[in-house]
Amino acid sequence: MAGEVMTPLLPCGSIDEVGEFYQMLGFEQTYRQVRPNPYLAMRREDINLHFFGMPGFEPAESYGSCLVAVPDIRALYESFAVGMRAVHGKLLISGTPRMTRPRKRKNADNLTGFLVVDPGGNWIRFFPRTPEAKKPAEPVPERGRLRRTLADAVVLADSHGADGQAAKILDATLAREQDTATKIDLVDALAYRAELAVRMDDPELARHLLDRLHAIALTRADRRVLADTLGDADDLQRILSAPSVD
Repeated sequence: MAGEVMTPLLPCGSIDEVGEFYQMLGFEQTYRQVRPNPYLAMRREDINLHFFGMPGFEPAESYGSCLVAVPDIRALYESFAVGMRAVHGKLLISGTPRMTRPRKRKNADNLTGFLVVDPGGNWIRFFPRTPEAKKPAEPVPERGRLRRTLADAVVLADSHGADGQAAKILDATLAREQDTATKIDLVDALAYRAELAVRMDDPELARHLLDRLHAIALTRADRRVLADTLGDADDLQRILSAPSVD
């Protein structure tokens, strides 16, 4: 029978803190109660998320998670980013709450997705809706070692939260491949490693990596291919220029 609707119920320490966070992302409150148990319902178009409050709950220990399939992953991310910048003056990319950037995930059929970790420690994973009929696969050029390692690092950090391990494998491959990798792969890898440095509270390293990135001579064609990455690098510069790094 078609027409079923599922709504996740996720834990949090404070329904008010969670509510403010999702309002920043463009959600509206559809229900709230404090007694007998704290409960909150938030909605943005067809996305419905419900939360229940637990006294003494630790967000870092949360296993709450939800997968959301959306028609336009980039448009939704940009909308969330606008809300974050309006409230905080920058993107929140480290700590709790935070949001990752849209990237292809090798562990998700190479779909482009992003992650929101809310104040309750819940991981809300956004991916595009899988098309009903897949087009015939086109030949994919062989990827270099740095590109393959970058894909592994994204899985480790963005999917599993293992920022340190992701940085470790990326550093090792960058050291070996920095003189032989393509400019496209090198810029992508440096930008992501700089983001990991910000997440790991190492702004000095992040600035150094961004300086290396900007020193690479790029053609106009390169810049078209790297438009999203260069935009992400500009965001990192703004974060690093803010009074403090989250």
